[in-house]
Amino acid sequence: MTAPNPLIDYPNLPPFAAILPEHVTPAVEQVLADARAVVASLTAGTSTPDWDTFVEPLNDATERIGRVWGPVSHLQSVVNTPPLREAYNENLPKISAFFTELGQNLALFDKFKALVASPEYAKLSPARHKVLENELRDFRLSGAELPEAQKPRFTEIQLKLSDLDARFEQNLLDATDAFAYYAEESEIVGVPDDVKAMYREAAETDGKAGYKITLQFPFYYPLLQYGENRALRETLYRAYVTRASEFGDEKWDNGPLIREMLTLRAEEARMLGFASFAELSLAAKMADTPVQVTTFLRDLAARARPFAVKDREELEAFARDTLGLDTLEAWDVSFAAEKLRVQRYAFSEQEVKAYFPEARVLDGLFGVVRTLYGIDVAETRAEVWHPDVRFFEIRKDGSKLGEFYLDLYARAQKRGGAWMDDARGRRRKGATLTTPVAYLTCNFSAPVAGKPATFTHDEVITLFHEFGHGLHHLLTQVDVPGVAGISGVEWDAVELPSQFMENFCWEWDVVSGMSAHVETGAPLPRVLFDKMLAAKNFQSGMITVRQIEFALFDMLLHSDFDPVGGDWRALLDEVRREVAVNFPPVYNRFVNSFSHIFAGGYAAGYYSYKWAEVLSADAYAAFEEHGGANAETGAAFWREILAVGGSRPAMVSFKAFRGREPALDALLRHNGMTATA
Repeated sequence: MTAPNPLIDYPNLPPFAAILPEHVTPAVEQVLADARAVVASLTAGTSTPDWDTFVEPLNDATERIGRVWGPVSHLQSVVNTPPLREAYNENLPKISAFFTELGQNLALFDKFKALVASPEYAKLSPARHKVLENELRDFRLSGAELPEAQKPRFTEIQLKLSDLDARFEQNLLDATDAFAYYAEESEIVGVPDDVKAMYREAAETDGKAGYKITLQFPFYYPLLQYGENRALRETLYRAYVTRASEFGDEKWDNGPLIREMLTLRAEEARMLGFASFAELSLAAKMADTPVQVTTFLRDLAARARPFAVKDREELEAFARDTLGLDTLEAWDVSFAAEKLRVQRYAFSEQEVKAYFPEARVLDGLFGVVRTLYGIDVAETRAEVWHPDVRFFEIRKDGSKLGEFYLDLYARAQKRGGAWMDDARGRRRKGATLTTPVAYLTCNFSAPVAGKPATFTHDEVITLFHEFGHGLHHLLTQVDVPGVAGISGVEWDAVELPSQFMENFCWEWDVVSGMSAHVETGAPLPRVLFDKMLAAKNFQSGMITVRQIEFALFDMLLHSDFDPVGGDWRALLDEVRREVAVNFPPVYNRFVNSFSHIFAGGYAAGYYSYKWAEVLSADAYAAFEEHGGANAETGAAFWREILAVGGSRPAMVSFKAFRGREPALDALLRHNGMTATA
């Protein structure tokens, strides 16, 4: 008797311990075949569809695909073994083909249009109206109205883009994991002791002497920030900024993939009647046109650049006069900035880090959301993909609202960065309510030498950010798939709840409550917090124009650029001359590792971070007006922003919370970029 496939019809959470690469193909093929049968049945008759007999069965079929493919996709991001990657790459085209086929199914499209035109439509809830509105839009964007002769080419483009997306990320992961530098102690002078211990432990794991430094961020960045050895900083910097480029192994070079992606995206947009891929991308976002976005970015750059120029001049003068660096090179910037921070504000990030052990930070984070929303977060048990992963449940007045996995530490075979992904959405079927589940993933330093993990304040902010995404997904009160939680939220508004949460990392009552020195247990001293607060906007001008540089490049790349013969490095240089103050060496291949726009869904959408930052700063200002974190304003934010998910336009939700449209003033004030700053 053949053992059941653990990916198919598991009762609740994914059985990660039982999932093997050989389970992927049969599970995918079965759920896709079942879904195609459902679609054929739903489009066979001539009767007018209704929600219960048409939309719900289709939701069941696609949700079942997600329950198979979701865990597989997640695993290839966090435990990317060669067999799992092979299974993922083999089945990704099948998944892509199914959803492209679904989006071009005219019979299905006609059924949705018939439902919208039927008398039943008026009886449906606003959330269901929004689902149907999105469906009609997405059918058009999926090529449903293309001439039949063009559909095979459109499908071919979708499959190829899906494959290129995966290959881009895998090349970057492989190029990152392939590098290792084994240093002697004399080469890492200045690096903090806990980082040295991490380097030493990594070398011992490899059976090597000395200290192992990799390009994973918790290894790489402390060397750039603290390492006194300038030559080693340059070595590490060069290795990091040339990942997945022509300077490394040819099989990991993302350059050809970028060219092909840009060309295919432009062709896809033309087929659908858009002038550029940027226009296509904005069709489902808050912003209306590429010009509107570039105008927004350039306006913000004009306001920020004078502050950025001052930041750069101050750093150059300090590097020259204090550090003896006649030229401030790219590999010197983080080092010089940390030295200047210490001189100016009399504290270092490393000093602060000792006050943020993992357990205390999590308690503080959970305490904030208890204050804001009256919810409780408790650790519980579930099958996980790595021993370091933890699992938690969120409750309100004793009732479960949702659950989440927390995977905090960097390791090999794990994609870099930090992200939230939905493992399961909220849905009600009859009397049965399925609660949402989220994955929260970071790449922080793991515990070392028997001591608990400690986080920099920047890492604390990152954790709050990702948890904000998680709350957006987990605290929804919408029961309809497609618009519950983060589903259906415009891409340029999805960062609002995450960036909003970052603000509480600067409230004394919050920070003091989640700090305890890793050795003494003493809370963060108020005098040190005041120094952190004074330094909050340290180099904020440079940080702001750097993000604008990325966002403007992304938008111009997908609008005013020749994807076939254009030189994207020349375009990036043009953007830098317009807005930047830091100019990297010519060998820098940032674009080859720009995963957000080539593997992360942010193509012609990177501006979303700054766009949503305007929303989040203005939203947080409502809390400032009432003294900071408080339950009354928190209840309104939950009700008008988090609870409604994608069931109505994001601007409607924002105006319901704030009573007006967003203003830029709060963002500039929070970043110290005002006339009185």
